[in-house]
Amino acid sequence: MTLDRVTPFRIEIPESALSDLKDRLQRVRLATPETVPDGSQGVERERLKELLNYWATGYDWRKLERQLNELGQFRTTIDGLGIHFLHIRSPHADATPLLLLHGWPGSFLEFLKTIGPLTDRGFHVVIPSMPGYGFSDEPTSTGWDPDRIARAYGVLMERLGYDSYLAQGGDWGGVVATRMGAQRPTGLRAIHVNFPEFLAAPPVGDDPTPEEKAALEQGGHYLAVHSGYHVVQRTRPQTIGYALADSPAGLAAWIYEKFLEWARPGILTTDEILDHISLYWFTNTGASAARLYWEYARQPLALTELDLPVGVSVFPDELMRTPRVWAERAYRDLRYFNDDIAAGGHFAALEQPELFVEELVEFTRMVSE
Repeated sequence: MTLDRVTPFRIEIPESALSDLKDRLQRVRLATPETVPDGSQGVERERLKELLNYWATGYDWRKLERQLNELGQFRTTIDGLGIHFLHIRSPHADATPLLLLHGWPGSFLEFLKTIGPLTDRGFHVVIPSMPGYGFSDEPTSTGWDPDRIARAYGVLMERLGYDSYLAQGGDWGGVVATRMGAQRPTGLRAIHVNFPEFLAAPPVGDDPTPEEKAALEQGGHYLAVHSGYHVVQRTRPQTIGYALADSPAGLAAWIYEKFLEWARPGILTTDEILDHISLYWFTNTGASAARLYWEYARQPLALTELDLPVGVSVFPDELMRTPRVWAERAYRDLRYFNDDIAAGGHFAALEQPELFVEELVEFTRMVSE
């Protein structure tokens, strides 16, 4: 088999793994209750207990597995690493190839509800799992930073035969899409982001506008309240990785907290959240996913300026809302900017698939004129 071969892939988690998970959940030992009447110390004990009970007795992994196996799943080896991806072609002959890139604690599952609408609206969809995430291989040496991932995705799209395509991402996906924009691989026409990389180091003006000040205030709140996971994963991913690999309760709490805090309450179903948690559990990728933060922390923190066409969609419940002026400072060819979207937060495609699709349709129209 040649290394550049693309092979079909099916998910077949053994029954023994499901039984082991259930056994661990039945023997879980939880921390004592929080000493506050809210989630300010982390996920409340009773809330987590309820989630774990449903995971053990009501959740059906096989339902998700069947759904995924009915889609076009594949794997290919790029730069020595096996990459898993979905590839679903549109029935429209003139469809636009679209690369969709996920972040943490999300996965390729974030985009499932957008696949049908996107292919119906004229997109061929490619959704890879980040290296170290899901069913992609786990890097066994250092160096798989966003730049290397971006280069690998350029190879992926070329290998699939796409000589003209768009890339979209949020969270880590936004970082990787941005690096692809800087690298300009053959065929990449434009990128769209819903969480720009520059939010890690905003291009603030000497005299910040009211919109900039509001965004900086949001950023300060994030650092003060939500960033504990980030500090741990960028400094000690291996240490937290042991807990994430050994304890389903620990993994669930680590991920559940973010879905609770970063999405509007009630917008995601318990099954949707457990789909992601289960994916991390069955693939044992808690540590390898966390190492991406460690890799990124070893790169210089600088503004990546882009010359190719860029679109930015700012969803209202995002952790830090992008002011237009920041996008204009980073992107010399800002073709699309929308900060007037009705709903949606950090997991935009999962929370509001219809609105997410509309953003991509409009952006594509703008870059195709």
